[in-house]
Amino acid sequence: MDQIKRYAVYYAPRPGAFANAAAAWLGRDPADGAIKDHPRVPGITDVAQITVDARRYGFHGTLRAPFRPAPGVTEAEIDACLRGLAARLRPVVNSGLGLHDMNGFLALTPLDGGAALGAFGAAVVTATDPLRAPLTAADIARRKPERLTPRQRALLERWGYPFVMEEFVFHLTLTGLLPGDRRGPVAEALLGYLDPVLPRPFVVEDLCLFAEDASGLFHLRHRYPLSG
Repeated sequence: MDQIKRYAVYYAPRPGAFANAAAAWLGRDPADGAIKDHPRVPGITDVAQITVDARRYGFHGTLRAPFRPAPGVTEAEIDACLRGLAARLRPVVNSGLGLHDMNGFLALTPLDGGAALGAFGAAVVTATDPLRAPLTAADIARRKPERLTPRQRALLERWGYPFVMEEFVFHLTLTGLLPGDRRGPVAEALLGYLDPVLPRPFVVEDLCLFAEDASGLFHLRHRYPLSG
């Protein structure tokens, strides 16, 4: 891979029908970087356009948002941290996934188990915090702090991201922002496409290290099975 700009810790599905369908929907597989043909989904004619933003990151659920490594921190140290963390954490089991409007974009979210996933997300954020470089003024500005609540601003300053701890909502992004009148029809059509491959139960069973290349695309770097 070209020069790495940032790392992130995500959930990403293991190879299989769910991962394949999601990669095709977004048009790119972060595991091998392959460009995928978008599926023909009845009722949606602009899949490539509405997935532009999500395609850059690859299909994932954020656990530790993208970060620049702290001075002197190497990928080997990040790898060792995640290997140790995965050995301590147990998989999180959920009954399934549902499609929801996340204030303008569509994403899959767990049907239950919010408390367990919240604790899991907090453990990942806490353990990986020493790996990241402090936020710069530009980093903070990109998060548009004027739109955040006081608590979210405090979380941003402490943990490098505003949507962690009690503000954490695990989700798997599928679209960019959509006009209000499109969300319902797109959601209905998209659910028809994904429903046959949605995992039941849905299990978070790995930590995944992603890396952002010089062009801004994220790639799956390593997978760490949870064995705690």
